[in-house]
Amino acid sequence: MNALVIGGTGPSGPHIVNGLIERGYDVAVLHGGQHEAEFVQPVEHIHTDPHFAETLASGLEGRTFDVTVATYGRIRLVADEMKGKTQRLITVSGGMLYAPRDDPRWGPLGAPAVIPEDSPLADNPDGPRLPYMIWFTEQAVMQAHSEGHYNATIFRYPGIYGPGAPANPEWSIIRRILDSRKHFIVSGGRGLGRRAFGQNAAHAVLLGIDKPAESAAQIYNVGEEIQYSQRQNVEFIAKLLNHDWELVEMPAALAIRAYRGGSAQRGGGGSDFDITKIRTQLGYQDVIPTSKALTQSAEWLLANRPEPGGEIEQQLGDPFAYDAEDELIRAYAKGIAQAENVQFPEVNSGHMYRHPKQPGEVWAPQSRR
Repeated sequence: MNALVIGGTGPSGPHIVNGLIERGYDVAVLHGGQHEAEFVQPVEHIHTDPHFAETLASGLEGRTFDVTVATYGRIRLVADEMKGKTQRLITVSGGMLYAPRDDPRWGPLGAPAVIPEDSPLADNPDGPRLPYMIWFTEQAVMQAHSEGHYNATIFRYPGIYGPGAPANPEWSIIRRILDSRKHFIVSGGRGLGRRAFGQNAAHAVLLGIDKPAESAAQIYNVGEEIQYSQRQNVEFIAKLLNHDWELVEMPAALAIRAYRGGSAQRGGGGSDFDITKIRTQLGYQDVIPTSKALTQSAEWLLANRPEPGGEIEQQLGDPFAYDAEDELIRAYAKGIAQAENVQFPEVNSGHMYRHPKQPGEVWAPQSRR
């Protein structure tokens, strides 16, 4: 059996490649060559750009595969190129293709907090281009499946973190610890927005390899079973690195001014994707618990520190503008102090259920008991 992995060098790719090797596949990895990765054994590398039809065609001329996993590139071009070249096509998509939260198809309450796979999609060509193109790509994959070109499955990735992840949100935390910051701005509330450690995301894809009949023509949301808030992640990493600082909780609209990457968005009220389908149909369970995943992610970043102001930090959208952060914290503290001076009338209340001291006593405020 042979397999092709398009991409394969990012946060989930090496785990997918290794999983295929462990299942007895001869694996070839097609990628642009900008980043390399280590695998459990040597594999063939096809260095070509997966974003263009002509480079895909030249790199794959005369080749056929039992299984193709496409995690990178322009998947709609991959879907076309792999017709007649693979029996099984598994592609990675993203959750950005769901309809805007104000789309009337969501109903009178708008989009729910937890979004299942069959929710309204961004299928309006006049809407935002990227969500529409993700939807268009999924349609191309499923159309090719229905025409019998291959057995297809789509996995919608959330934000991926861990070794090799671009724009790894933990770097916003770790660099500030390395820079001896005494304050860290966190978004208020528990936040939403499911994410996954690279190895857990790869495990979801490998379940599709193991269960081709069950997953045929299916689309699955991917994410870890247990999610934690940005504040919890920050507290865990600070403890891991023996760093003490004050967490300054602000509304997401203010916190995101300090850094626009995944760490800020974790508390920003984004969407959480329902993973019931992949759990019930494919038996998905996290293979790496969050505490271990965050530890591995932090240790990898410490050993592979991004260049200040370089590619990773630009992808992350974090300016690390500490003077501006301190000014924002002072302004916020001043505003909180002013807000605390606003006086409200005292409310004489009690528990919603009556607690009678004698038979027949009706509900009454606390002071009347």
